[in-house]
Amino acid sequence: MAKSATEISRAGYAHPEVLVDTAWVVEHGNDPNVKIVEVDVDTSAYDTGHIRGAIGLDWRTDLQARPVRDLLSKEELEKLLSARGISADQTVLVYGDNNNWFAAWFVWNLKYYGHKDVRLINGGRKKWQEEGRELVTDPPQIKPATYRAGGPERKIRALREEVLREFDSAGVRLVDVRSPKEFSGELLAPENLPQEGAQRGGHIPGAVNVPWGQAVKEDGTFKSAEELKELYQTKGVTPEKAVIAYCRIGERSSHTWFVLHYLLGYPNVRNYDGSWTEWGSLIGAPIEK
Repeated sequence: MAKSATEISRAGYAHPEVLVDTAWVVEHGNDPNVKIVEVDVDTSAYDTGHIRGAIGLDWRTDLQARPVRDLLSKEELEKLLSARGISADQTVLVYGDNNNWFAAWFVWNLKYYGHKDVRLINGGRKKWQEEGRELVTDPPQIKPATYRAGGPERKIRALREEVLREFDSAGVRLVDVRSPKEFSGELLAPENLPQEGAQRGGHIPGAVNVPWGQAVKEDGTFKSAEELKELYQTKGVTPEKAVIAYCRIGERSSHTWFVLHYLLGYPNVRNYDGSWTEWGSLIGAPIEK
């Protein structure tokens, strides 16, 4: 099975095999070993039209543990994906709206539980629609499968105790991927959302601000490796450091995790999914504004 299109290969990524373009999806989307999954921040988007055969997952109801705030347990993920007809030996293609931010979060979830072959559709819903490609409203026919998760791969996740212990270490670089107004403490959440989720505004001391959306072009596809290197390395986010990315609830930072780990090949990148919702409410946690 071909791994990537010419355009993706020419971008110079460390791991081009983690991306497919829209033409690849058209050619291979019906292969029995391929499953397409849509995960949107707008949880109503899937029902308005989706790629034929795509399975819709709701990040609020399907992909979060209840009642605690956490990722699904291994057993919960196995139950969910088995019911949706996905097995661990299949190639999973993921896409979503808003430049694939929640799609990247689902990729990170799958990698946390050891799924071997999961890829992002470069450009997501935006590029698919701009190219005039087919969207359907019919749900896919699903035959239940047996999903067996691996992991957890703890090396790609940072918990608050680790961040508290490491944030001021010379060998660690924290990347705050939120908007500049969130980073400064002027806002607690993106401007279009209710200003809630944390008791304090600001950022973790020593963090640099590289908004996640700067990693993509206008059509929603990722910038080239050279452009990405310039974006991050001019802020001191270099491959020899241990990098911890965070945002507000962990989804935008998973997009940056994907860029740094897979597209640039950084060996030690973790997503702090507790992010500002957790840090900004911790008693005594250090904050800069």
